[in-house]
Amino acid sequence: METIQVVLDASLLKATDRAARRTKRNRSALIRDALREHLRNLEVRALEASDRDGYSKRPGAREDSLVWEAEAAWPAE
Repeated sequence: METIQVVLDASLLKATDRAARRTKRNRSALIRDALREHLRNLEVRALEASDRDGYSKRPGAREDSLVWEAEAAWPAE
């Protein structure tokens, strides 16, 4: 592991320390976990954007979805 220096404003530091105590972790572990989660979220967003872009370039024909709609179980009203 590497040691780094991060600048946080006072209110964010207090909130971080409260969350660390609440989750029974130290500050560094909490920040590492939060950063990992944020990086995963960024990756998911990038993949979703790529999917949207791909689908918008080649939208499916209406009849493509009819097969699946026939399989769907719609709730009775």
